Amino acid sequence: MAQLMPGADLVATESAMKSMLPSADPSEYLSRLMHAGQDAVRQFDDALASAIGVKALETPASGRLFFPFSLMADLQREYLVQVWKFWNSAFLQSIGARAHLNAALTKGDKRFKDAAWHDEPYYELLKQSYLLGSKQLHDFVDQAQVDDRTKMQLRFYARQYIDAMSPANFPATNPEVIRKAIETRSASLTDGMKNLIDDLQKGRITRVDETAFEVGRNLAITPGSVVFENELIQLIQYTPQTREVEKTPLLMVPPCINKYYLLDLGAGNSLVEYAVAQGHQVFLISWRSAVAEIGHLTWDNYLEMGPLKAIDVVLDVTGAERTHALGFCVGGVILSCAAAVLAAKQQDKLATISLLTTMLDFSDTGEMGLLIDAASVAFREATIGKGGILPGKELAFTFGTLRANDLIWRYVVDSYLKGATPDAFDLLYWDSDSVSLPGPMYCWYTRSTYLENNIKDPGKTTQCGEPVDLSKIIVPVYLLASREDHIVPWKSAFRSKDLIGGEARFVLAASGHVAGVINPPARNKRSYWLNDDHESDPQGWFDAAEEQAGSWWPDWDAWMKRHSSGIVPAPTRAGNEQYPVIEAAPGRYVKQKSN
Repeated sequence: MAQLMPGADLVATESAMKSMLPSADPSEYLSRLMHAGQDAVRQFDDALASAIGVKALETPASGRLFFPFSLMADLQREYLVQVWKFWNSAFLQSIGARAHLNAALTKGDKRFKDAAWHDEPYYELLKQSYLLGSKQLHDFVDQAQVDDRTKMQLRFYARQYIDAMSPANFPATNPEVIRKAIETRSASLTDGMKNLIDDLQKGRITRVDETAFEVGRNLAITPGSVVFENELIQLIQYTPQTREVEKTPLLMVPPCINKYYLLDLGAGNSLVEYAVAQGHQVFLISWRSAVAEIGHLTWDNYLEMGPLKAIDVVLDVTGAERTHALGFCVGGVILSCAAAVLAAKQQDKLATISLLTTMLDFSDTGEMGLLIDAASVAFREATIGKGGILPGKELAFTFGTLRANDLIWRYVVDSYLKGATPDAFDLLYWDSDSVSLPGPMYCWYTRSTYLENNIKDPGKTTQCGEPVDLSKIIVPVYLLASREDHIVPWKSAFRSKDLIGGEARFVLAASGHVAGVINPPARNKRSYWLNDDHESDPQGWFDAAEEQAGSWWPDWDAWMKRHSSGIVPAPTRAGNEQYPVIEAAPGRYVKQKSN
């Protein structure tokens, strides 16, 4: 040790340690003591690095030197100070004094809402110890000297671990679970075990009362008819509700990884119903969940058999020259690529494009991109890249991990530990009704978007035999993003305006990926932001934007009508001679279960 510690530094350290006399404030004394220990560790770092010829590491962002031992000492010191403050405040509370606990819950965290977590010392200790430990792990990850993507991955996996280890997730350390078991004489535990066995058989967590909903009975009930189908899609034409309709029809392309009825949840909660009521001739693609006989389908097949075919049918049925087209999430990516294929073929079939929470530039994919890396894509390509199925429940679980506390652990506690019956919630029913995908299609999509970000570059991909260039799409485009979207970051969606060649209108909705989109005007909830100046960066756009109360739907409706070609009498029947009615909406495909 004497060889590692220079003499002058040793004397200085010993002098500093001797000066650490007790203070009137115990936490201050502990802090001073830890500071002295930290100084000693720093000197040890210097001497060790000098002795073995290892240089200190340099922080990439700041260029400052940092030492691993010192970093750990800093974190440990802060943790011990917080622990000391907790015990000090606990003592003060026990004698009736008021004290502030530093380990605060994040906004919206409902895991510790029960009074026992605050009023009973044992549960307060569990909670505070867990929160302090969680904070230390977060701090350690935040100070890791790695590149930005690796740090985001570390944060994600640290959060998964932290969420899983919450004392609220275990029966012996959750006061609500214990109380419920006593009140029901353990019947809640028995019911919870039955719920667990049922879910093991399903292969997924039940989050909603599935007996409360049925597609065609109280979901997807807007009247309409299926007028076309192939092995991948059914095309629904909705029955007009007005005497006159817009001459330019509207084709909706929902995401192929979900059932379409997110856009038609029920009466008063349906974008389809709203568009029909505003006088639009609405058509919608209903994607089929992949089964063995279509496990060979590719991305090109999805374009050709999906929007490209649907556009032709819509124009044939209505007699219009062009159609509006709306794409949501992955449906927006499919629609944009289909529009680029039409542009490459010089086929003028679109009047406008509306892209809802759609990402075309995958430079910043948020946490979703952390789950898709070279290794995972290569594994999928090797197993299902030439044919096979990606099960819908795997996709659903992946999305659930992005908000594990809300979408996984909450239901583990309520269903398995408390034995509760899930609530009836239409949005959760839709979210649980997952869709499987063909392996070749999925592999092309993940490699070309999340992994290599090829779609945004002109000519980088060839789709349906054509080099795709999004800038060749010259029709007006309506871009909607959601401010709290955890799947499509709104600043990434904002960049689409620079990729598509047509005049763009960008609108930012409040809330998240789904709630920001599904916001009926009659409910008078939430808000959205407008700013016609698109020359600045995303933050500059937002800073200058004006917030509007309520739903963005009327703004979108007015924008589409400005780009329409007048009104005509509403059709008296669905389809035509070439495309007769096959069956009533919502059709067969949307009722097929993948899980």
